[in-house]
Amino acid sequence: MTDKYHEQVAKSGVTTDDAFVSAEVKRIIEKNLEANRTPEVLKLLFNCIDLTTLNATDSPSSVARFTERVNDFEEQHPELPPVAAICVYPCFSPVVRTVLDVSEVNIACVSGGFPSSQTFPEVKIAETALAVEGGADEIDIVMNVGDFLDGDWEEVCDEISEIKHSCRHAHLKVILETGALKTAENIRAASVLAMYSGADFIKTSTGKGYPGASLEAAYVMCQCIKEYYEATGTMVGFKPAGGVSTTEEALGYYTLVKEILGEKWLDNEYFRIGASRLANNLLSDILGEETKFF
Repeated sequence: MTDKYHEQVAKSGVTTDDAFVSAEVKRIIEKNLEANRTPEVLKLLFNCIDLTTLNATDSPSSVARFTERVNDFEEQHPELPPVAAICVYPCFSPVVRTVLDVSEVNIACVSGGFPSSQTFPEVKIAETALAVEGGADEIDIVMNVGDFLDGDWEEVCDEISEIKHSCRHAHLKVILETGALKTAENIRAASVLAMYSGADFIKTSTGKGYPGASLEAAYVMCQCIKEYYEATGTMVGFKPAGGVSTTEEALGYYTLVKEILGEKWLDNEYFRIGASRLANNLLSDILGEETKFF
């Protein structure tokens, strides 16, 4: 007997033909990318960055220094927009909340047993609640990929829904780990399930252990977001992450979002890029000289 989760995915008309997806990505990028290489777009891309530190060596003092650089940036470059958010482990949300002076910059925390999602559901829910209580505006979790690949989609969706509830006011980004899902068929199903379960954003990758973002995965995810919007009227955000480090790569994702989802998605409320190295590369291109600010 087919359950409601498989039925929901089966309703989707988004293509699962990997060869078609690759060809469409190539066509869209070749036709449109160069027209987007403008100073205005580069500034927008910078404003969409989730500036990230997720290292085993992170500490309260290192995270405080990381946050101070965002404060310093506003003082030294008042002509440029800030990054969208600072992304840290949940235990550091109070540190960022204490140090951060730039009101437009949000605090994002990875949660839910990041990056593997392999822990008790109760731990995921508690960790999320503690991160939000500590000051997080946004929560990034990883879908339970093991349960997904086993076909236990009810468990996947129930867990996301419960974590969403524990987010309270914070936005929930659900990471699909597209490098582990591999196919357009799996990425479509995961996208639909995440949105069906209350995701405010769907995100490609953790950047830990599996291939990171790809334009092909982004194409499928954006088509699913478009379909979901047309069916429900709800705008869900899109975030490529994992290995997005050059201006060229960022422009590729911008181009797909613009061509598939349109102008409404082209701000940091609905488009983010998870990155630790991209900020300096974009800054260098915006300022016209090599810059290592962050």
